[in-house]
Amino acid sequence: MKAVIFAGGRGTRLSEETGLVPKPLVSVDHQPILFHIMANYSRFGVTEFVILTGYKGEEIKKYFDDFWTFSEEITFDLSQSHKISVNRKLPPWKVTVIDTGLETQTGGRLGYLKGRIDEPFFLTYGDGVSDVDLSALLDLHHKSEALVTLTAVQPKGRFGALVVNNNLVSSFIEKPSGDKSWINGGYFVVEPEALNYIKGAQDTWEESVLQPLAKIKKLGAYKHHGCWYPVDTIRDLYNLREAVARKEFPWL
Repeated sequence: MKAVIFAGGRGTRLSEETGLVPKPLVSVDHQPILFHIMANYSRFGVTEFVILTGYKGEEIKKYFDDFWTFSEEITFDLSQSHKISVNRKLPPWKVTVIDTGLETQTGGRLGYLKGRIDEPFFLTYGDGVSDVDLSALLDLHHKSEALVTLTAVQPKGRFGALVVNNNLVSSFIEKPSGDKSWINGGYFVVEPEALNYIKGAQDTWEESVLQPLAKIKKLGAYKHHGCWYPVDTIRDLYNLREAVARKEFPWL
């Protein structure tokens, strides 16, 4: 199966980092967010990727064109004007990068794949890192009649909580999960037929596809209880960097 990754947004809420690179290339412990997303897919045997770009998409092409430079120990022999590669440890990834336009919305970006993909595929946003069990997600999808199955998550609360009894604080709870509501975690399995709901470049994935499918009971949900780090703001980025430093993810 292929994994398709949205990587075309401007990332304006993370403008501190996205002035020079698109958000998927923002660095997290010497590797970009995009690398960590792909690493989770790779551990489940998914090695073929389609990346849908827009804003600064050329930087994503440059990243993969020079991928080995960033992934290996290298010896530079300056007297011979060349470099010698050692300790080669490249992942077996095949990556297709498609420029889908600067102003195109998420649905419109995915619309570029109409007629180009004829089997179920994984889909995710290029700014959220998770250790979601892709095998379990796929298994649930196959057992259903859904055209799309999303990963549902319960985000952590932003603040710590207090336990108060009789006007006295009895304990502190470190950032409990929000209000226990499930939200879209951004990891999907998609049937090619779902792309028929996309009509134009300004269609969004959420409004043009997910909402109509929910109304006809063709949108499944897999509940994920593990790590999930969306990156919308600089605070989110710091949280992800701390999680990587703690080696919370199985590919680290």
